[in-house]
Amino acid sequence: MTTTRTVLTIAALTLREALRRRVVLALAVLTLVLLVLSGWGFSRVAAESGATTLTSGEARLTASIMLNLVMFGFSLIAALGTAFLAGPTLSGETESGIALAVLARPIRRSAVLLGKWLGLVGFGGSFVVLAGLAQCLVVRQTVDYWPPQPALALALLVAQTIVLLTLALLLSTAVSPMASGVVAVGLFGATWIAGVVGAIGASLGNDSVARVGTVSRMILPTDGLWRGAMRAFQDPSALVEFGGSEGQAFPFLSVAPLTITYVLWAAVWVAMIWGLAAASFLRKDL
Repeated sequence: MTTTRTVLTIAALTLREALRRRVVLALAVLTLVLLVLSGWGFSRVAAESGATTLTSGEARLTASIMLNLVMFGFSLIAALGTAFLAGPTLSGETESGIALAVLARPIRRSAVLLGKWLGLVGFGGSFVVLAGLAQCLVVRQTVDYWPPQPALALALLVAQTIVLLTLALLLSTAVSPMASGVVAVGLFGATWIAGVVGAIGASLGNDSVARVGTVSRMILPTDGLWRGAMRAFQDPSALVEFGGSEGQAFPFLSVAPLTITYVLWAAVWVAMIWGLAAASFLRKDL
């Protein structure tokens, strides 16, 4: 019971500390800017549809693709925020001596790590859900489009955020806060690019190139979870319009939904990386 209370206390303190950082203000500003710009863009789609330049089906298809594009922007903002918040959580406090003061008490390092991880998960998950819902409402108000599976899509975006912040937490046990954030975001971008390359290879029937995307999604599950989220956001007619499986070459369309096996792999991946972070933190010289 004492350990549970300690973990929850540290999680609450981590969440409170995260809200005080300037990174949160930057996230809020970026989110507001993206909402305003996307609202203007979707309003233009609605205007074109009203002027009969676009049919209702074309407007719906355009809105679906644009929503995936904007949601990728939100996933990038979440990636930047969580990565640069997770970095100072351990390495920053270690360098400043705060961690030494906390761990001088009879508190397990694993409890501290778990509490900080839960606090960051709470922050990152809340941001993704609130920002994603706000964007869906903007789309609903401007072009009257509502994604077919918004709850599933947002849940997968939250899972993507958890994957990245867990990786950043592991890196923060070994390198400086800035370096851990840069490496985590760099890997996030590299995995997305590898996924696009693999999708192009699959659309061309090139198995060797397609394997690049498959391997990258196994090494770091962020792109695989993102593609599942896109599938849940997009209109089903998009695949018909873009030629079924050939449409997977387009970076903001997803051809196939996620399998339960892949979701389980993502969960196992998070558990393994968290375990490595705990082992590294236990050996870290404070």
